[in-house]
Amino acid sequence: MLRIAVPNKGSLSGPASAMLHEAGYQMRKESKELVLVDPENEVEFFYLRPRDIAIYVSSGRLDIGITGRDLLLDSGADAEEILPLGFARSTFRYATKPGTAKGVGDFDGMTIATSYEGIVAQHLKDSGVDASVVHLDGAVETAIELGVAHVIADVVETGTSLRNAGLEVIGEPIMKSEAVVIRRTGADIEEPKVQQFLRRLQGVLVARSYVMMDYDCRAEHLERAVALTPGLESPTVSPLHNEGWVAVRAMVPAKEAQRIMDDLYELGARAILTTAIHACRL
Repeated sequence: MLRIAVPNKGSLSGPASAMLHEAGYQMRKESKELVLVDPENEVEFFYLRPRDIAIYVSSGRLDIGITGRDLLLDSGADAEEILPLGFARSTFRYATKPGTAKGVGDFDGMTIATSYEGIVAQHLKDSGVDASVVHLDGAVETAIELGVAHVIADVVETGTSLRNAGLEVIGEPIMKSEAVVIRRTGADIEEPKVQQFLRRLQGVLVARSYVMMDYDCRAEHLERAVALTPGLESPTVSPLHNEGWVAVRAMVPAKEAQRIMDDLYELGARAILTTAIHACRL
């Protein structure tokens, strides 16, 4: 039975559970449940703190985990990313009071406050900077005001909270994070149960990114229409009862669907429909 770690709370928890549900797995009904066995799919889910998941997976006690790339790297655990999941995206950056520094090269002798000590320490080392790192659990924006640090390193989305604290983002991003599937470093990724799990999640990712598009068009316009909707390998084309007309079906990127529909209509296509894809295997 495959043993999988799932975030029990925070920004990773809800989207991770939703993706697993779309992939056909049972999910817990109450937040107090710590373990859930899904006998039909031969999977056992363990609901753990996101920061601890990489440690459990690296120990070999659990086969797979879903956590953030930032949490994986910060942990220093002997585990590796095997599939990005596209949600819980964030950018990790430095910030300080205006005029303090222009970039990481100016940090020598300074103190940096962060909740991600491992990531920051490694980034400073890679940058050849001799600076101190102090670990704080959350609300690092106040560290500069209280004199605990000269610089902070934190997740930045819009930058509004930093500006409200009188700080500015400096330098290039330290890293970009998102939810990822992890496995113990060196563990067999080709194991059939692991591959089945990954295929299911990849199917959800594709289903979320594409829609199925159907339309009718004149045969003489088919090549131009197919150029707009090439599908993943090739579209399905079927003759219609009315001579000279064909029906076309193809997967198209969801974010481009409206533009493609407009272009097809201008080409003379009619009965243009899009439908959601709930699951797939490619």
